[in-house]
Amino acid sequence: MLCWLVVVPTTAWAAARLAGLDRGPLVQALAFTPYVAGWSVLALALTLALRRWWPAAIAALTAVALLGVVAPRALAAPQPAAGGPTVRVLTANLLAGSADPRTLVELVRQHRVDVLTVQEFTPDAQAALDQLGLDQLLPHRQLNPQIGTPGSGLYSRWPITDAGIRHNLEGWGFSQAYGTLVVPGAPPVRVESAHPSAPYALDQVDAWRTDLAAQPPATPDGGLRILAGDFNATLDHSPLRALLRTGYVDAADASGEGLTGTWGPYDGDLIPPVTIDHVLVDRRIAVRSVTVLTLPATDHRPVLATLTLPTP
Repeated sequence: MLCWLVVVPTTAWAAARLAGLDRGPLVQALAFTPYVAGWSVLALALTLALRRWWPAAIAALTAVALLGVVAPRALAAPQPAAGGPTVRVLTANLLAGSADPRTLVELVRQHRVDVLTVQEFTPDAQAALDQLGLDQLLPHRQLNPQIGTPGSGLYSRWPITDAGIRHNLEGWGFSQAYGTLVVPGAPPVRVESAHPSAPYALDQVDAWRTDLAAQPPATPDGGLRILAGDFNATLDHSPLRALLRTGYVDAADASGEGLTGTWGPYDGDLIPPVTIDHVLVDRRIAVRSVTVLTLPATDHRPVLATLTLPTP
């Protein structure tokens, strides 16, 4: 009986994940699938140690299934032979503008960031960042600072054309700044600061799903696109995987850093880290590295992706 009590919940979790049953309370739960994948190995070890062969067989299938979807995130994938310029993209959720601006500007300077996307961007945050010299480091911008959490911003070392602000949930959700970057030696690339709704309560799940479905798809036969921001979703959520199937690659997944947490305990909450901040890039763009950094006074960790664009 003990073996089945350990195996059955893990098997049910694997079935929900593989079937894409992220509905209701399962949306939040499935974010922790990597931890359940680790537990599935322990469940298998227990059944084998107790020589309970039927539970062991089910536990083995469960572990294979969960590790099959989780483990590749820790392995770097082959990259396209892009020969254009290097672009360093940093994305950061500022927690309603409370994140430490000095640290953020120092990260931009230290890592020679070319493009910065920010979410939960406020007028006070904009003023503080410019006072600390961000306007000199990244002089081109498309900004929508707002009090509270709806604000969004896009900063760039290079000129931005066709810029604008997109609003989720028909105008009353989070905003998303976007623009097309003119990078010397590369085709134009559209960058957007992504921030779909958060599924923090059951009555928000439909909004979360709607916002993710409304994210701009990749255009494999057209221009290059990059979505960088707080997606409020992990790779274990089917709407994000559907977005990837349009022609994006998750940069952290491609570089073997896909299991590094970006949200959770960083403001004192007792939540295991999960990976909800992403840089999604067109499949023609090569991912060279991804690093998750530290930014005080926010519950998120900034994600830095070093990319190589294709030539025109």
